[in-house]
Amino acid sequence: MKLMEGQVRITSGCAIAAMISRDGTLMNGEKIISGMKVMHERSNGLGGGFAAYGIYPQYRDFYALHLFYSSPAAQAETEQLLKDGLYIVKAESIPTRKTPLIKDAPLIWRYFVVPPAPLLESAQLDEREAIVRLVMKINTEIKGAYVFSSGKNMGTFKAMGYPEDVGFFYGLDEYEGYAWTAHGRYPTNTPGWWGGAHPFALLDYSVVHNGEISSYDANRRFIEMFGYKCTLQTDTEAITYIADYLLRRQGLTLTETASVIAAPFWTTIDQKGEEEKAQLQYLRTVFSSLLVTGPFSIVLGFEGGLMALNDRLKLRAMVVGEKDDMVYIASEEAAIHVMEPAVENTYAPAGGEPVIVRVKEGAF
Repeated sequence: MKLMEGQVRITSGCAIAAMISRDGTLMNGEKIISGMKVMHERSNGLGGGFAAYGIYPQYRDFYALHLFYSSPAAQAETEQLLKDGLYIVKAESIPTRKTPLIKDAPLIWRYFVVPPAPLLESAQLDEREAIVRLVMKINTEIKGAYVFSSGKNMGTFKAMGYPEDVGFFYGLDEYEGYAWTAHGRYPTNTPGWWGGAHPFALLDYSVVHNGEISSYDANRRFIEMFGYKCTLQTDTEAITYIADYLLRRQGLTLTETASVIAAPFWTTIDQKGEEEKAQLQYLRTVFSSLLVTGPFSIVLGFEGGLMALNDRLKLRAMVVGEKDDMVYIASEEAAIHVMEPAVENTYAPAGGEPVIVRVKEGAF
């Protein structure tokens, strides 16, 4: 019998999309949801999600912790930990809409928090490191509790389902942000579950990913030496922690980080000028365990911008388009035309070539 579409494994499956306003203009989630609908067949309903930046201006000085709880007991234990170590300005259930297309929802809560200065001084930590350690502690030590978003003035929203249904479930048409990323999942080597849906986030860094990471074990072993713990049963989680390690802890630029994750081949490096050659040799040597191999296209969100990146062989599709102050990114050009019918300057970045878009200073 001939197999029909949807009955075979789609090895290039998963859909990613993003949009950002260079002017910092706030946009609700309707446009990016419409772009994801076009790529419906790239997903299979086992995970969808969004990240939005600029959505909590009234709490912009506080970390927005989004959590899944599998039980009231897990929530009670987590909230006691939060009360012991953080100043909590607001705690509430994240509003959702009823739909038969999203089933078996856990308890979904958010907390706007900040570590007290005396606690940071006594522990000799800055507040960002304190939040990272708290996230790792909850995700590894409290059964049934998962922090899936922890940045300032941003949030991720994800679930088991198709992305357009996830967008409706969370009411993302009622949120406004200057940048959005989105993902529709087609898991191949890892289970589909709420915590395994994309985006993966830590602090203000979020990652959506289409592809498979063949270097996952090497990447995970290296990153876990520095206090990160991969607990969410999906390889993409490691890319998020790699980004935090390279950008926040090591102080690398986005371009340098791209040259680690999608490092040029040695033969390519040998063709560069002496200064660039020396820099690329250094990055490949010092951070060799953080080279991500296998087919991938990712969008990294961060405070004030986005970075899109393909693997160095460009084994996954990714298209970029522009219109006025807007930049759109998607797995398929059709999605961009839905988000912006009058899109201009559409192009496909080369393998390993980062596309970095920033909001102009002071605009967000």
